[in-house]
Amino acid sequence: WHLLPYEQLLTLLGWTADHLDFTLREDDFLWVKLGNLKPDCPKVVYAPLTDAQRQQTEALRALLDQHFPTRRQPDADPPFGFLGKLAHADHAPSGKPWQAADPLALIYSYSAVYGDPLLAPELDPFPDGLLGRLAERGINGVWLQGLLYKLHPWAAAGEHSAGWETRLKTLGDLAKRAARWGIGVYLYLNEPRGMPLAFYEQHPELKGVAEPGLGVASLCTSRPAVLDYLRESTRFVFDRVPELAGAFSISMSENLTHCLSKTAVTDCPRCRHLENPAANVIAVLSAICDGMRDAQSHARLIAWSWAWSPDWDTQILDALPRDIELMCVSETGLETDCRGVRGRILDYSLAHPGPGPIAPRLWQYARNQGRRIVAKVQLNATWELSSLPYVPVPQLAKRHLEHLAELGIRDFMLSWTLGGAPGGNLPLVDCTVREWCERRFGRHHAAAIETACRKFSQGFGQFPFDGTSLIYTGPQNFGCANLLYSRPTGCRATMVGFCYDDLASWSGGGHYPSELLETVFMAMAADWREGLDMLRGLAAEPADNPACVELATMAEAGYCILQSSANQIAFYRRRDANDRTGCAQLAQAEGDLARRLLALQRRDSRIGFEASNHYLYHENELLEKIIQCHYLMTQPQRSPVK
Repeated sequence: WHLLPYEQLLTLLGWTADHLDFTLREDDFLWVKLGNLKPDCPKVVYAPLTDAQRQQTEALRALLDQHFPTRRQPDADPPFGFLGKLAHADHAPSGKPWQAADPLALIYSYSAVYGDPLLAPELDPFPDGLLGRLAERGINGVWLQGLLYKLHPWAAAGEHSAGWETRLKTLGDLAKRAARWGIGVYLYLNEPRGMPLAFYEQHPELKGVAEPGLGVASLCTSRPAVLDYLRESTRFVFDRVPELAGAFSISMSENLTHCLSKTAVTDCPRCRHLENPAANVIAVLSAICDGMRDAQSHARLIAWSWAWSPDWDTQILDALPRDIELMCVSETGLETDCRGVRGRILDYSLAHPGPGPIAPRLWQYARNQGRRIVAKVQLNATWELSSLPYVPVPQLAKRHLEHLAELGIRDFMLSWTLGGAPGGNLPLVDCTVREWCERRFGRHHAAAIETACRKFSQGFGQFPFDGTSLIYTGPQNFGCANLLYSRPTGCRATMVGFCYDDLASWSGGGHYPSELLETVFMAMAADWREGLDMLRGLAAEPADNPACVELATMAEAGYCILQSSANQIAFYRRRDANDRTGCAQLAQAEGDLARRLLALQRRDSRIGFEASNHYLYHENELLEKIIQCHYLMTQPQRSPVK
């Protein structure tokens, strides 16, 4: 993205321009993660190395040989090595079918391609090994994105619907296979999805509001033809795949769908008279529900209240059919206090157990109507630390579950795209922390491991949380892989894409003073270091226990990432104060942490991986950081800005 021009990117990927356009728009906000822009890059052409370049290359090789005499250990877990372990189940399916009346434990895949997961059956989003491991942990529902115009031969869409037969067959095969494990398949429907502007050249009557930055416009739900399309396409999918367990729908989101899906006002001539989005939300959900029932399906439809306003959310519930269930993000609105600085959570928090004030009110309203209610939580990972399969903070996860149990919550969506790895904190849904420790590590070491994890939870619970600025742009998702810049880059951090040196965004535009951020991350890392010392102080026997080895690996990786985040904040504060000695010392510490994290990643290939972004960092990023830190230590005034 930063090295090749657009045309050479297409060559490298073997994609058409339309394929790249679709991926940038629909693969979980990839265009936003890349910064909403394509850097202007010159064409890359081959040329023989000059003598000076050859000397530079030899110096780099010598430096790597110095740090890594054996570049790749033969027993190292290669990138994506965990996929082999998830491909095949080590036991037969249970045969116990899922039941709609059972408490729901719904989760996303740990190994899927997000944007269009059904077009290539060989890229199985839920291989048997993953389904089997999820079933062992009590999971009875899995979800994946479904775009209705990609699953249904919508005449208006033309070539945009190409491949619907393959997708529908793949979906049906998956639903049947998952059912053998006692797991139901749910579709995530964020509809009606905005269409490319070229689509409206043939269908101007369907056009709502445009979003020029993405080259799309909404399908206007004030047009009966759009609601007919929603109804018919849903009916078609659930009629052709009767094994589907259900669907959940966000009707207000970052994706453009109806004309009021992203704004409180609209310039759509048909929708601008509406006082709020409630009418459009009601129309969308009712059409989807009608389509499911027209297919004679008893599948569940869950309305996710993400971004509904308290000013009109009950209007929606009053108008919807009573068999539509309600799901709320548990943490929304929860207040935080970071050493006297107040904050508020939108969602995705593991560090601060919910619920917040908004979900319980709406849950109770829905319960009084006789609706089923669902809590959306994160148990394994969040954007507070996303590059581990799970964050070993069972006390925090369990505290959240206990709070929800007091409200009578029995149904859960346990992850967004991150946090879907089998194991980790997931078993806490039906056991205590002590039982979790005993089951995984044995009774002899359970108490000591519980104490160490309490220290991790104590540290993680200090996370400075307000809105989304730090969790989306901060270094805690990339840790040691984020480069240090000796001069200001002027680049703005992107949503879980590139951190750069954008300390202003990390601090929420000054919401958290940079000095406070440094202090808090240092304190978080110090608590994790104490917990690590406790794990190392145990008797030698756990080394033979794979669960103990995994816990120690995740805990040490978490420490490296949190300490690196603190170091990076400190580095930029010292850089801006022209403290070269301090910067050189921090560069040395960063190089040491990068070496540690690389060794851990070679031990467990899940480190650095997140399901929608795939590898946030891998070996080359960490090697580059080590090289860069060497130059910052030895030649701080000459280290280039990348």
